[in-house]
Amino acid sequence: MNVPSHASGPLPWPRWAYVPGETGAVDADYETLDLAKALVPPAFRGHVPARHPALRYGLALNDRGYFWEAQEVLEAVWAAAPQGGRERILLRACILVSNANLRLRMQRSHSAARLFGDAMAELRALSARKAAPSGDGFVESFPIPALSALLQAKLDRPQLSKADWIALGAIVRS
Repeated sequence: MNVPSHASGPLPWPRWAYVPGETGAVDADYETLDLAKALVPPAFRGHVPARHPALRYGLALNDRGYFWEAQEVLEAVWAAAPQGGRERILLRACILVSNANLRLRMQRSHSAARLFGDAMAELRALSARKAAPSGDGFVESFPIPALSALLQAKLDRPQLSKADWIALGAIVRS
């Protein structure tokens, strides 16, 4: 997934991937993340556009292994998504997947499996909700069945490893 553009050009990748407890005294690259978060409006009207640069950047961060950073950006998009909307549910699932990916990197496979299960529960809740077409919304363009199948395949494994992380952008492109 390409880095989305903002007013002054493409958003830069963080200078390092923050991993709690592993990056020593070095904190997250908040300066870089703030560029993406600044693109998020106080509230989206009706739906979150599938091509919104902060949303695309958050998904791309996950795919590049910046799992903690992906959560930060996706949480900003989630906070601006319409209250009670289907996109908030899908964004929660994506945030949980990024968090699970981070746990896999930290070699906490049981925690990752629990988070993948939580993401699956969000997708089930989403499928139970009646769709209200909004054109180019994130929910309408995201292949939810593909993510559900991938999550189920991970949950069916007896033991997860670092290699079991999920690339969200790759699902969107497939």
